[in-house]
Amino acid sequence: MMKIQKILFALAIVSFLAVGCKNEAKKDEASQGQKTEVAADAKDLSLSISGMTCEIGCARKIASDLSKKEGVLEANVVFNDSIATIKYDANKTNKADLIAFVEGIGSGDMYKASETTKKADEKSCDADCKKECCTKTEAEKKACKEDCTMACCAEAKKA
Repeated sequence: MMKIQKILFALAIVSFLAVGCKNEAKKDEASQGQKTEVAADAKDLSLSISGMTCEIGCARKIASDLSKKEGVLEANVVFNDSIATIKYDANKTNKADLIAFVEGIGSGDMYKASETTKKADEKSCDADCKKECCTKTEAEKKACKEDCTMACCAEAKKA
């Protein structure tokens, strides 16, 4: 009698788990479907961002965080130009929210953002440009400035 009760109890638990997992999978599929919906009021915003000291720790972090923000459809940050181009749903967020969000990334006092008309994918240098930013090698572009306070830079300086 006790053996039958244990078997029935185990079957009941397995059944509840199976049903619960199916419901979770349906919720995940539904949320993914909502993320790919086309925004009714899509707008573009270009921000000039000061305070970035490296491409990986700063520009990629800002782009990644922006991409995860509700209402942001697409985010691109170009370290060399210090420009972020953001496509967003104006029904879910606005320019002021996005600027405040960028300025709040990190410790909250690292980055300053302001609206600009320049786009991140516009070239800032001509082929014969002699600016310091255009003559740097890829390794130099990815290297951090001496006063960088990002965690990735602190680890590199210790090594």
